[in-house]
Amino acid sequence: MPQHPNILFAIADDWGYPHAGAYGDPVVQTPVFDRLAREGVLFMHAYISSPSCTPSRNAILSGQYHWRLGAGASLWSTLDPATPAYPLILEEAGYHVGYWRKSWGPGKLDEWNKHPAGKHYKAGFEGFLSERPDNKPFCFWLGASDPHRPYKAGTGIQSGMDIDKIRLFECFPDHPVIRSDVADYYFEVQRFDSDVANAIELLEKTGELENTIIVMTGDHGMPFPRSKANLYDSGSRVPLAIRWGSGIRKPDRKIDDFISLCDLAPTFLELAGVKIPEVMTGRSLVGLMKSKREGFIQTSERSFVLYGKERHVPCQEETMDGYPSRAIRNHEFLYIRNYKPGLWPSGTPDYLNATLPGCWLGDCDNGPTKSYMVENKDLDANHRHLWELSFGKRATEELYDCKNDPGQINNLAGEPEYDEIRASLALKLMEQLELTGDPRAMGKGDELEGHPYYGGVPKHPDYKPETGE
Repeated sequence: MPQHPNILFAIADDWGYPHAGAYGDPVVQTPVFDRLAREGVLFMHAYISSPSCTPSRNAILSGQYHWRLGAGASLWSTLDPATPAYPLILEEAGYHVGYWRKSWGPGKLDEWNKHPAGKHYKAGFEGFLSERPDNKPFCFWLGASDPHRPYKAGTGIQSGMDIDKIRLFECFPDHPVIRSDVADYYFEVQRFDSDVANAIELLEKTGELENTIIVMTGDHGMPFPRSKANLYDSGSRVPLAIRWGSGIRKPDRKIDDFISLCDLAPTFLELAGVKIPEVMTGRSLVGLMKSKREGFIQTSERSFVLYGKERHVPCQEETMDGYPSRAIRNHEFLYIRNYKPGLWPSGTPDYLNATLPGCWLGDCDNGPTKSYMVENKDLDANHRHLWELSFGKRATEELYDCKNDPGQINNLAGEPEYDEIRASLALKLMEQLELTGDPRAMGKGDELEGHPYYGGVPKHPDYKPETGE
């Protein structure tokens, strides 16, 4: 038996909170995630560093907020090879390390001698275990493309889901097209859950289950309007359950402390008995996992969480800049600072004048919900209001009462009775950003801009590249 615990990190692509049975979702079926929560701990307030694939994964691997990572703060970018990555640190410490399917990225790693997640195993977890040297602890990244778009339309309904029971976010119109689209997303969430089930079965067969820390989560929210690439809970809050055999002395606990996925890297290193690099801003979760308490545990240290966004897709007019913003979230309020409110938060709707040809509301993935909301924005006042929430321009400051407005729909930043709260959170956000070395907080935001973009963009269905129309 290895001296140190094994690590199985299972991460979905675009899976957000609260879409799991353990969180009370009445439709999506996630028996494996629910088992991990029941036999381990369930985190009720887990957040990413950025609601965008590349920077979110950079933050997880490095244990640092994405705004500390230069080009790595943006989608389809790169990462400085000098950045410590926890899998490679564990490999140096004697761990057998590898990954399957999507891990880092998307982007380019031309300057790296070795992938930051280790060796890729095309045969998956089983192939990885078959090459594991005797008595070596392992660290495996189980990735997926689920539930990233595109979806096969109708798969959710065909699987037997009752779309009338789906709990839509308040920012979506209540329409069968959207309910079916969410069901298709649920279908892929369930497929990811079954992938993790297969991995756990292998651990049980090899007798390694009780000595393995299993972490199951997503890299950000669902790929829908006002979700992915947004700082509201619908885009930045994720499921998180951790199982660790007898290492969790009191399982089946719900923890209300705020967690950043930056905290995972130092957690893994501490459990492996490896020194945590000083550059890591994440804080180990070991104390929470070993505690027998539930609810609020480390109240003073984890009473809020920070996160933000740099460039997702270059989707503006006349600029390759993104829509930079930062957020601080506590149990009562969400405060957001938008640094360039003159730009489109989800990209320009005028695809004919987009900087990249044909780019259409590029920070929102194409799909039935997006198309329905755009095509019907003038149907009535409600449809127009919901279109504005997802795609319209936003104020410099946003403030939401998360207890009375859990959908974070009503911006209170301009209300006089909330001015003291707004000012207090704005000050605390800036102080924390300065402490964590955020260039935006120090007037050096240009350090996070101008980096190459190696990906494509969501294009308007009617765009004709041969004519540019």
